[in-house]
Amino acid sequence: MSSAPPAPPNNKRLFAVLAAAFLGWMFDGMEMGLFPLIARPALLQMQQAHGLTLNDAFVAQWMGYATAAFLLGAPGGGVVFGWLGDKIGRVRAMAASILVYSVFTGLIYFAQEPWHLCASRFVAAHGMGGEWSLGIALVMEVWPEKHRPLMAGVIGAAANVGFALIAVFAIFFKVTIDSWRWVALIGAAPALLTFIVRLFVPESEKWQASVKASTTKVDPLKEIFGPKLWKTTLIATALSSVALIGTWGSVQWLPLWADKMAGAADPSAKGWTGMCPGIGAIIGCLLGAYVGRFITRRLAYFLLCLGSLIGCALLFRGIDAYGPPFLILTFFVGAFTAAFYGWLPLYLPELFPTRVRATGQGLSFNAGRILAAAGALQMGALMQSFDGSYAKAGAIITLIYVVGLGLIWLAPETKGQPLPE
Repeated sequence: MSSAPPAPPNNKRLFAVLAAAFLGWMFDGMEMGLFPLIARPALLQMQQAHGLTLNDAFVAQWMGYATAAFLLGAPGGGVVFGWLGDKIGRVRAMAASILVYSVFTGLIYFAQEPWHLCASRFVAAHGMGGEWSLGIALVMEVWPEKHRPLMAGVIGAAANVGFALIAVFAIFFKVTIDSWRWVALIGAAPALLTFIVRLFVPESEKWQASVKASTTKVDPLKEIFGPKLWKTTLIATALSSVALIGTWGSVQWLPLWADKMAGAADPSAKGWTGMCPGIGAIIGCLLGAYVGRFITRRLAYFLLCLGSLIGCALLFRGIDAYGPPFLILTFFVGAFTAAFYGWLPLYLPELFPTRVRATGQGLSFNAGRILAAAGALQMGALMQSFDGSYAKAGAIITLIYVVGLGLIWLAPETKGQPLPE
């Protein structure tokens, strides 16, 4: 006699899952937003300590290295924690990923050399890469299908809520050469969330049913690169890469650009520059997923690439001073470039079956960070070629959205289809 299907979760369980995933990704966003705020003062202090002349070429070089270290670490986390999520459950693996990224972000407090920043970011990125995959898999599997576009937008917006919160903090607390270490300690706070996740968050019923129904031992990594899924994995990685290169290769550098333009006269500039695109990104993530209710997945991605391309061209090619026009454009650039992070949580779960979903979407999204790491390093190299110009380097890197305009038409259309089992 076959066992009865698991009962659908009640509202309390639904919102416990959503709250855990939202907070985990929100704190992840705080961690990612925190580093651009402390990077320049930290690296300038390290220059001083070594008796070097202060210059932004050194800052750009090590900012590129640290960003690349983060982006190279995240794929490892996507694979390791995604694999754990498919093996031991979404909730336990997610708690472990949050603990890793919070502890190692907090350890930046003790950094004395530029490579210490890179090492801390590399390990912390493993936890961040894993948390993204696990939180999305858990929410998409627990919440009813009709709510998927809204849930994708909410989870995508969570990181940008974190960005905005850390930016508001930077407006009122001046992040300087003397204070950056204390700001880094904020990164350790999410460790407390792991206890809440383990105690109060229910496991995915779909995952539990998939484990019980499996008659053979599944190797998630082998399956996503197997004959049925390898093309899906590659196209998902490519689509993620376009969004990630645009963000990490240029948009993440906006606070540093603002800090340089405003100078010592306005140390709050990088805070405002973090908040404006952060608020725009929250709106963009919600809309990027919500439009999935009305238009196809492919058309939505195409429009996001087009909007990002135009917005970045106006910003990097038309602005040369810090002020209201700069902040207004960063708002719109933040909205378009971050909307991908509402679209991706909607689309990627629709590509992989339950038994390998955490591994598949975790690897494809985070493997895209490897190419984004190349973009971050290229941004640093371009800046040196352009005498420290963030604008000229950013204008070139963001041409990546042209690739996305054509790439999306090679991807499968999944609108209106249930999650594959």
